[in-house]
Amino acid sequence: MEAQPPRPQQQERKASFGASMKAVFWSFFGVRKRRDYDRDAANLNPVHVILAGLLGALIFIGVLVLVVKLAVAQ
Repeated sequence: MEAQPPRPQQQERKASFGASMKAVFWSFFGVRKRRDYDRDAANLNPVHVILAGLLGALIFIGVLVLVVKLAVAQ
């Protein structure tokens, strides 16, 4: 029998899109613990982070436009 190479330790699962949205929200807010930042840097999918950032920016702009329209309408 051949000796099988040692298996690498089980890799952590990549974070979901929801986890990316949460990380982007906290970065917009400006508060993040170092421990959480390190975990996010290791587990988040860069494509999800970009999409979450764009979505977060669109939501932020939409809320600002809505607030301005409500303020000007009166």
